[in-house]
Amino acid sequence: MAGFRTFLKSGHTPTLFAAFFYLTFSFVIWVMNGAMAPFISEEFNLTPAQKGLLLSIPIVAGAIMRFPLGLLAQYVGRKTATLVELALICFTMAYGYFFVQSYDDMLKMALLLGVAGASFGVAMSLGSGWYPPKYKGLAMGLVGAGNAGTAIAALLAPPLAQAYGWQTVYGFAAIASVVPMLVVAFMAKEPPDRDEHAKIKDHLACLLEKDGWVFSLIYVVTFGGFIGITTFLPTYYYDQFGVSKVQAGQLTMLAALMGAVVRIFGGWISDHWGGVNTLTVVLVVVSFALVGVGLSSHSIVLTTLLLIVCFAALGAGNGALFQLVPLRWPTSTAVAGSMIGEIGALGGGLVPAMMGQSKQHTDSFLTGFVIMAVFSVLMLGVMRTMQVRWTRTWAEKGGRARTA
Repeated sequence: MAGFRTFLKSGHTPTLFAAFFYLTFSFVIWVMNGAMAPFISEEFNLTPAQKGLLLSIPIVAGAIMRFPLGLLAQYVGRKTATLVELALICFTMAYGYFFVQSYDDMLKMALLLGVAGASFGVAMSLGSGWYPPKYKGLAMGLVGAGNAGTAIAALLAPPLAQAYGWQTVYGFAAIASVVPMLVVAFMAKEPPDRDEHAKIKDHLACLLEKDGWVFSLIYVVTFGGFIGITTFLPTYYYDQFGVSKVQAGQLTMLAALMGAVVRIFGGWISDHWGGVNTLTVVLVVVSFALVGVGLSSHSIVLTTLLLIVCFAALGAGNGALFQLVPLRWPTSTAVAGSMIGEIGALGGGLVPAMMGQSKQHTDSFLTGFVIMAVFSVLMLGVMRTMQVRWTRTWAEKGGRARTA
């Protein structure tokens, strides 16, 4: 406990909380269509492929918007960029409440929802910017626990949709967006780690570096898997096991919440044990768990247990990877984090579409789960090869922060 107090004193706690709250709300909005997918699908009588497309668009759109928002934050400040994004989220929710009438309108709404997914890199950099390198993993883990917004959406959106209509949920969200705006405006303080004199080519350097792309592809597994599977799970439970729409959301919440909470542990243990070591264990567990989920489609209990294990590993992996990012790019964490988050989320955007295609063409989701497991194993091999150079240049053995 004394160590945690020391951690809090080493940075700016109100900013850390504001960044966490902002990210949590953004994730609630980002996966809202996924949480309400059984209602939307019933309203418009969607095929599996149409469902997959509808759920993929917010993830892909959010991924594409991440890097521009991260770049903007380097120039106008992360706090300002955050407030701009929250205003856009409010507009998006108002559009969903007043103007969505057809499946084509839903596709437009799905595209607009991507603005909420752009928050990640900025929130992580805002919250951790006040903390020294030895605490970056824990700070980013705490902010990244805002992934719990996926669990909140899965828990609250279905019963609200059932009671008031799924479109009314957008209206509730538009009103609620005022709260994170006020929290950020009055609690957040711009961190001092932004290089205001850096040129755009300095910020974009991570795009041209092999390390940036390796981190991004690993993040396709950890975060892409997390957001992609979370978005698809209500549909999976509803279609595969015939549970109610509300029960599908509750079961999704169990897995998503596990991933969000364990992210904190992933950041903390990576500060002590090293991000590379942690990711090694994560990628092995994820690959076995995904294959297990695909093979356990006959048992809802076994599926749920395996998903909880899988999401725990994914959450730890997200925390571990972002323990490494500020060590590798200490002065441009927002941009590097946004780029990595963008590629990772783009990979996640493929998951619902891939699962929908798998079901439509093979009458099973197994192929989709196996593809994700194989990619996890490939990324393990790439990381273990690259970590030899990492530990010679910018990190200690295992991926810990250098002490000097």
